[in-house]
Amino acid sequence: FAPGATHAPHHVPKEWIAKWKGKFDQGWDKLREETLARQIQIGVVPAGTKLAPKPPSIKDWDKLSADEKRLFTHQAEVYAAFAEFTDYEIGRMLKAFEAVGQADNTLVFYIAGDNGTSGEGGENGMFNEYTYFNGVHEKVEDMLKLMDKWGGPETYPHMAAGWAVALDAPFGWMKQVPSDFGGTRNGMVVYWPKGIKAKNEIRSQFSHVIDVAPTILQAIGLPEPKVVNGTRQIPMEGKSLAYSFEDAKAKERHTTQYFEIAGNRALYHDGWFARTIHRAPWEMKGRQPLDKDVWELYDVRADFSLANDLAAKNPKKLAQMQALFMKEAAKYHVLPIDDRVLERMDAKLVGRPDLMGGRTSITLAEGMTGMMEAVFPNVKNRSKVITAEVEVPATGGNGTIVAQGGRFGGWSLYVKDGVPAYDYNFLGLQRVSIASTKKLAPGKSTVVFQFDYDGGGPGKGGKGTLLVNGEKVAEGRIEHTQAGIFSADETADVGIDLGTPVVEAIGAEAKSRFTGRIPKLTVQVK
Repeated sequence: FAPGATHAPHHVPKEWIAKWKGKFDQGWDKLREETLARQIQIGVVPAGTKLAPKPPSIKDWDKLSADEKRLFTHQAEVYAAFAEFTDYEIGRMLKAFEAVGQADNTLVFYIAGDNGTSGEGGENGMFNEYTYFNGVHEKVEDMLKLMDKWGGPETYPHMAAGWAVALDAPFGWMKQVPSDFGGTRNGMVVYWPKGIKAKNEIRSQFSHVIDVAPTILQAIGLPEPKVVNGTRQIPMEGKSLAYSFEDAKAKERHTTQYFEIAGNRALYHDGWFARTIHRAPWEMKGRQPLDKDVWELYDVRADFSLANDLAAKNPKKLAQMQALFMKEAAKYHVLPIDDRVLERMDAKLVGRPDLMGGRTSITLAEGMTGMMEAVFPNVKNRSKVITAEVEVPATGGNGTIVAQGGRFGGWSLYVKDGVPAYDYNFLGLQRVSIASTKKLAPGKSTVVFQFDYDGGGPGKGGKGTLLVNGEKVAEGRIEHTQAGIFSADETADVGIDLGTPVVEAIGAEAKSRFTGRIPKLTVQVK
C-alpha cells in the first residue's frame, strides 16, 4: 500500500496541522542535533556518529529573518502533520488485519519516507510545487500571504530544503542525491509474528528496496518467476532479507549496489561507499561536466553518516570503487549517464520515443478525457490553434470546451453564461482571460483560439486571439507561459475539466461539463 506521503504536495486537514504548532521553532540546525541524539540513544545509529556537513547553500537557522522563520516553521508543521496523519491511517489499515484474525500471519514492510526527505523546495519552499518544474522561483513575501491555506486543497506545497537536511539527519543530503544516504536511507520496520520470532530488534545489514520482493517470495515459498505469459523475465536483482530475521549478526548478503540520478552517482561495496555530488536538487544543471566530477570515499563501517572523506588517504581504493561503479552501471543498463533535468520532460529534446511523434495536430470530440501530457500535443513554448465546432442549446451554453491542467497551472477554452473565453493559468500565480463580449448564438458555431508565441526561448509569452465563426471577438497578451509541465496528474479533457479547475468560475468535474455538444475539436501546434 503506497500513499502519497510524504511526497509533495503536503496535504492534511487543519486540525492535524494545529497539533504541531511550535514544534519546529528551534529550527533545522537544532533539529538535526536533537534527532541524532535520539537516534544514538535508541540504537538506530552507532554511538559516536557525527552530523555530516550540510550543503553550503542551506543557510544557518539563526541567520534567517523573522519572516523566513515564520514561514519555514509552518511548512514543517504541515509536513509533520501529513506524516502523522498517514501513520494514523496506516494504523487503521493494519487494525483491519486484526479484525479478520490475520494480523499474526501478515508480513508487513513499513518503509517511511520519500527516498529521503525531498529538497526540491529549494531555498524558500513553494506554495505550488510546479514552479520547480517550470524554473520559477517563489518569494517569501508572496508565500507569507498564503500561509493560512498551506496544506489545503488550494495549495500544492513543498517546504524549504533546510528541513530536508534536518529530517535526513545525520546525513548531509536528501532525495535526488542517491550519492548520499540522506537520499536513499529510510527507516523500515518488518513485522510478521507468525514468521519472525525476534521482537523489537535492530538489523544493520546493508539492504535495498529491491530486496523486498525476493523476501516475500521466500517467506511464502514461491519460486522467482522465470517466464510470465510467454515472456522470459530479467532475473530479480535483490537478495532476500529473510536470512537476517533471526540472526542480528548474520553475514551481509547484499554486498554491492550502484546508485544514480541525473549525474549524482555512487557505489556501495563491502562496507565502502564511493560517491560524487554532481548537482543539488535545486540546481537545474550539473556543477561541472560528468567527467570532471570529484569523487569521495567513505568507510561506512566506521562512518555511518558519511562525514569523513578518505579519498585523499586511499586513492587506490577509490579508483577500484570507481571502476566497479562503471562495471555495475554497464551491467544494469545505467549507461549512458544523462544529467539533464527539466529537458527530460520533452521527449523531442532528449531523443526519447514520443507517442505523438512528428504529429502537429490532433482531432478530438466531446467525451475524450483523461489525456496525460505525453498523449496530447505539446503546446508549450510554441504557437497553437484550437478549433472547436460547438452546438449551443437555446438556453445558452456553459462549461468547458477543452482544458489542460488545473488549478496549479493550465489553460481552458470555455463558455461562461453563453460567452466564449480562453484563460491561461500561469502556475496559479497569474491568470489571463481573453473573453468575448457577445454570447454565442443558439445552434452551431466554430470557436477558434489562436496563440502566436513570441519565441526566443522557453516560457515566453505571446498574443492570443479569439474568433467566432471567423470574426475576431477578443485578443490579449499572455506574458508568461509554462515551459516544462502543466501537471503530473491533471489531464486534458474535452467537454469537461477533470481534477481541479483551470478556471475557478467554471469549476471542475460535473460542474464544468459543457451544456451543449462538441462534435469536433482540433488542436494544432506550430
